[in-house]
Amino acid sequence: MKYRTVKKYTSLQHMNVGPFKIKQPLPNDELQQVSPFLLLHHGGPQTHAPGEIKARLSPHPHRGFEPVTFLFSGKIHHKDSTGNEGFLQTGDVQWMTAGSGIIHSEGPSAAFAKEGGEMELVQLWVNLPREHKMTTPKYQDIKKENMPVVKEKGFQLSLVAGEYKGLKGPAFTFTPILAMMLQFEDEGETDILISSSYNSLLYVLDGEIETDNVLFEKYNLGVFEKNGDGVLLKAKKGGKALLLAGEPINEPVASYGPFVMNYPGEIKQAIMDYELGKMGVLES
Repeated sequence: MKYRTVKKYTSLQHMNVGPFKIKQPLPNDELQQVSPFLLLHHGGPQTHAPGEIKARLSPHPHRGFEPVTFLFSGKIHHKDSTGNEGFLQTGDVQWMTAGSGIIHSEGPSAAFAKEGGEMELVQLWVNLPREHKMTTPKYQDIKKENMPVVKEKGFQLSLVAGEYKGLKGPAFTFTPILAMMLQFEDEGETDILISSSYNSLLYVLDGEIETDNVLFEKYNLGVFEKNGDGVLLKAKKGGKALLLAGEPINEPVASYGPFVMNYPGEIKQAIMDYELGKMGVLES
């Protein structure tokens, strides 16, 4: 296999979102998007004492893309204006299609708030192509036990979306996507085949991975060139990471806050529709 070369990004923005301290490696000062992936937020790891958490994210809207939450540790409660409700635990994934518009609220579950513990998650924004931006909103509650797992040479690959080694991830996607949650041990090694047309990236949450003779430490983002058949990952220190690859969407992107469309006029319409209550109603 010819392996892809990689460029490393270390730039991070830091912010507070509700009870979480958030790191933002994408977009960064040098990189706006890796289509179809628009934004990556890393919350935690943060340990909360029992009863410490008093708040959750209040109801807020989205349109035109898919917010996806990969929960590496903790417990989360989701509810939205279409009547969906989900309870995520360590290893689960929440794949929400905002489509034409949805209002949702999420945060630590009541059980987690009472018990306390460690919370760590990644929220990813996946763009939708123009033909599906106004699709009917939907919610996929993907449990850890329903994800195929591949174990090889010190790596554990949990397949969330796409196909790998004859296995298929449970997530439905509107464009071709490969998404994996990785756990790895010291000196682990794996190579992952990636379609030649896909953009691909690696985000290291913890530990150290070497690829293309470049060392990625925790909170580093790597973007691969489309010049090989896949990627070779060598774990120098045990930890966890997220591998994402997908067919790029070659369309204009206009975004404002929680809305991602193709043109500014569509953003204005999204704001108006939200203010008129056309995205539904959700009580706190």
